[in-house]
Amino acid sequence: MNALPILVIDDEPAVVAFVRAALERSGYAVVAARSGAEALDLLKRGAFRGVISDMRTPGGVTGADVHAWLAQNQPDLLGRVIFITGDIVNEETRRLLGATGAPCIEKPFRVQQLLTVVEERF
Repeated sequence: MNALPILVIDDEPAVVAFVRAALERSGYAVVAARSGAEALDLLKRGAFRGVISDMRTPGGVTGADVHAWLAQNQPDLLGRVIFITGDIVNEETRRLLGATGAPCIEKPFRVQQLLTVVEERF
């Protein structure tokens, strides 16, 4: 198993705790970021197995912004990005998701739904 951690980006502590518990029970290491800006800082300093990101995070850096940064700086990680959002009906969110080509899991989601996508992508 790849020892690199999965970066989880979400500003909701309950979502981070849920995702962390599910992934760690399945043997994955997890590093959490509360914002896109914090995630970019972590990505600049370390290596990750994959990224699970909310589309909307505080601080002006969105999940789509993180994806765009990866395209420029760590393109090898682009195929290992999963978005999570509770805002799938928003036209801008749908447009951004379509532009990235990354899979999206709609909140609220089940543990097995998350793990299935993680195992397929990572």
